[in-house]
Amino acid sequence: MIFYIPYKKIKPNEMEKPLEFKIIKQYKYARASIMTLPHGDVMTPVYMPVGTKGAMKGVTYHEMDEIGCRLLLANTYHLAYKPGGQLIEEVGGLHNFVNWRYNILTDSGGFQMVSLGKLCEVDENGVNFESPYDKSMMNLRPEDSIHTQNQIGSDIMMALDDVVKTTTEGPRMREACERTIRWIDRNISAHERPQVQNIFPIVQGGIDPELRDLCLDALCEKNTNGYAIGGLAGGEDKVDFWKVVLQCTKKLPINKPRYLMGVGYPVDVVVCSCLGVDMFDCVFSTRTGRFGTAFSKYGFLKLKNKEAANQLIPIQDDCKCQTCINYTRSFLHFTIGKEETACHLISVHNLYFLIHLMLNLRQSIIDDRLTEFVNDFLQNWYKFEGKIPEWVINCLNEADIRINQI
Repeated sequence: MIFYIPYKKIKPNEMEKPLEFKIIKQYKYARASIMTLPHGDVMTPVYMPVGTKGAMKGVTYHEMDEIGCRLLLANTYHLAYKPGGQLIEEVGGLHNFVNWRYNILTDSGGFQMVSLGKLCEVDENGVNFESPYDKSMMNLRPEDSIHTQNQIGSDIMMALDDVVKTTTEGPRMREACERTIRWIDRNISAHERPQVQNIFPIVQGGIDPELRDLCLDALCEKNTNGYAIGGLAGGEDKVDFWKVVLQCTKKLPINKPRYLMGVGYPVDVVVCSCLGVDMFDCVFSTRTGRFGTAFSKYGFLKLKNKEAANQLIPIQDDCKCQTCINYTRSFLHFTIGKEETACHLISVHNLYFLIHLMLNLRQSIIDDRLTEFVNDFLQNWYKFEGKIPEWVINCLNEADIRINQI
């Protein structure tokens, strides 16, 4: 099924607040909703492509529009360095700077505490980063992160939190969770454009149910327009992963969007949509595409492998992306490693795959056939492995979705 999502920029005076969330249909925890933001409607559940530095790697904004993207992610930390918040503000925000007419979500820079852990130190005041570009120092406080995001003009801003690896145990995890709670008031107080930009707090606490509840209780009191679930997809056991997601979705407000940060593996986004998550992001789709791996209904397709050399068929027969319409696996196989064209084409396909996977899942909720849709997806995805993992079956059982083992 192909979906066309028309452009509709919303004037600030047409909205009571910069985010309106309407649930169209629900099955147990799963929701098909419309999230209205200043730069148009977003159908949820939704996968958000990641343009860390304000640009997608290997994909143009025109192509993002064509494949149906209506909300993408950029990173405050990297944009603060280059080109800088002041320049972006002078040209009217990131939408104008990159000529993107749809919605943008910005990460606060908190994730860089993990990804650039060797280059930073965190204390109660904020985070001190050593620049990976020129070794200069940046002091990123909650106030600084929000100020830069106000300059960027993103539709959804993330609160700066204290981020540690998911598998961290002991005092440091508790310290990070409690500091995240203390910082939320500083984030909210620094927000200068609440009439046109949203701020989402981030629930932390690792895989410790007590800490997650502590953070959930404190952040839900702030009554913000949406919430994020952070600190997962960092190497934890899959059972711990889904149980924390369900713990959070059960406790977060039912009438607010829920964003699961850093999750973009196809099985994970399907499963977590069934648990009540509305938004996802991850660099995985384009990163793996640049290494020659494509998503398909039957799992990952490694186009560098010799089996693809003589396959004069598209990545996926029923896919309507421009890559599958115009190119064969054989062409991509012989082009990978020699021309950047192949990496570009696979990235376009992978993004289309995830965006439309979410749109099709959403439609299945509306049509009262979510169980059928999820079973079909899993039967195909694990067809050549011969078995659906037990954690998937047990998780979906909690969502009242009975899975037929292969």
